[in-house]
Formats: sequence, structure tokens, C-alpha cells
Amino acid sequence: MALAFLGVMAMIWALGRRLRWPKAMVWGLIVLVYGAALGFQFIADGGNPAPWAIFGGIVALVGAYAFGLSRLKSHARLEPETKSQGTFREAELERYARHIVLRELGGPGQKKLKNAKVLVIGAGGLGSPVLMYLAAAGVGTIGVIDDDMVDHSNLQRQVIHRDEAIGTSKVHSAAEAMRALNPYIEVRPYQRRLTVELAEALFAEYDVILDGTDNFTTRYLSNATAVALGKPLVSGALAQWEGQLSVFDPVRGGPCYQCIFPEAPADGLAPSCAEAGVVAPLPGVIGTMMALEAVKLITGAGHILRAEMLIYDGLYGESRKIKLAARKDCPICHGEMA
Repeated sequence: MALAFLGVMAMIWALGRRLRWPKAMVWGLIVLVYGAALGFQFIADGGNPAPWAIFGGIVALVGAYAFGLSRLKSHARLEPETKSQGTFREAELERYARHIVLRELGGPGQKKLKNAKVLVIGAGGLGSPVLMYLAAAGVGTIGVIDDDMVDHSNLQRQVIHRDEAIGTSKVHSAAEAMRALNPYIEVRPYQRRLTVELAEALFAEYDVILDGTDNFTTRYLSNATAVALGKPLVSGALAQWEGQLSVFDPVRGGPCYQCIFPEAPADGLAPSCAEAGVVAPLPGVIGTMMALEAVKLITGAGHILRAEMLIYDGLYGESRKIKLAARKDCPICHGEMA
């Protein structure tokens, strides 16, 4: 008899979907049948109504979850404002559902990500996870600048590139992977080296800058330009088994990069990854945390690594944070936040 009642409920649901009955009507009929089943089990059959009560409780919980998720999604729908602030497509709401249900992000946070513009310097070891996770998170506009080409030796850690991309530009290889992952974002590849002549105009177009390069000339240039324009700079670095990252944003608190590293180290004291080596998963660890800092900067969620540096030792599985302070004699930020 229980199967008969379940069959009637299923038939009502199917007919309601097919004939487009109002949802209130469909659920009302199902509740009536459920009540009849509960009464029949308890009175006519003399059985135990507990299984039906448990079944009803489970259905109610599932329905409450679906209703809550639907409300969250409806809050994420945007009214058209400008071309860069369009509505979320239905597929985007499904794609970003795990963000939308987060209390710290929700629909408003996802809207901020969609409207954000982030520039990533370098499409190598750190740039690979940064770019993939920014794309997956739904950052609306992502720029990537790098003048390098994909090489065999890159593929051990630069996971955004594929074997068939060897010999092609890194930025176009990365752009192809990002668009394949998320067709709802805009990717801007710049196949060139970051120069003094280019930096200011380029940085001005973006909200957040992420530096994943492995040379000090570019790091100092990125820092000086970001400070001049008041842009937050998320900086990461790698060496063998160890990585570090920080957010340099003196306008909003803490030092700039040159406060902490006043001068580039002498030759040989800070060898590049090509010279010293780097374990394959390490760029993924640090790059993913860089992307997370960018998401927090954009949405305002959580604690930002300003005036702090996180250091991760992959060989021993240890991490620590150290406090950073501005220098009053810094030629870039002048120690304004000291």
C-alpha cells in the first residue's frame, strides 16, 4: 500500500510538471496524499506511522534546502547596469552556487568578482594556478602579461600549459585554457615584457595586481607602479621547497615590497627556479593562496595578508607568518604607514 501512495505522489508531480500546474497546487495535492497515507497507516492498517513521518521530515529538509538555494540565487541575479555589469546567466548561477551559499561571499560577493579586473604578471609556475582559479572563481576580466614561450621544462610545474602548446606563447596558451574552463569571463593576453613605458597605463586598467615573476627587476617595477596608482599588489615567490606571499598595499596599511627588500640580492644569493630547482606542486600551493588573497581583496571577505608575510616550507610541512613594517626612508612609499 505504501508503494501505491508513493506512486500517486509521483504521478501528481509528473502531471504537474507536464501540464505546468502552479507549484502551490502540486505541493498541496502531494501533502494531501501524504496525510492520507499517514492516516491510513495509523488507523486503517494499524501499523507504525514512524517510517512515513521520517520520510516526510526528510522531504521537508530537502525542500527547505532547495528553497533556500533558490532564494540565494535569486538575490544573485543582477539588474542590467553597464556592459561589464550584466545579469548572471542561469548557467553562471549553477557554476558559482558554492560561492553564493558562502555567508562571506553570497550574491553580492559574486557580483564583485564578476565586475572585477585583475592583472597577473607571469604565466609560469605561480601564474598557472593563479589564472586557473581566478577564472574558475568568475573574475570578470583577467589580464595576463608574459613574453615567454612554452618550453618542455615548464610542464613539470606550469600546469596551465599542455604538451601541444610547446613553442607557442605562454599568454595565449594560458588564455585558451582559461576560456575553456570558463566561457563567461574576458581574458586579455599581453605577449610582451612588462616595461616602465607600459606599466602605468596597463596597471591603471585593473583593480588588483598579482606578481608571479621570478626576477627582481619586474618585481621592483610592479611594486613602484602599484604604489604610485594605489593598487594592491599580491606578490609570491618560490625557492626549491619553500614559498612565500604577501599583499603589499601601503595606501591601506603596511609596507610596500621595497620596504622589505630594499635592494636586489647579489648574483648567486637568490638563484632562479631554473638554477636552484623547485618541487612541482609548490607553485600550486603558493599560487592558489595568491588567488585566494585576490578573491578576498575583491569581495572584502576575511583577513588580508597586509603587513604580513606567509612562509610555507613544503619539505617539512610547516608554515608561519611574520609581521612586516614600512621603512620611513623607503624611496617608493616613503614609509607613510610606518
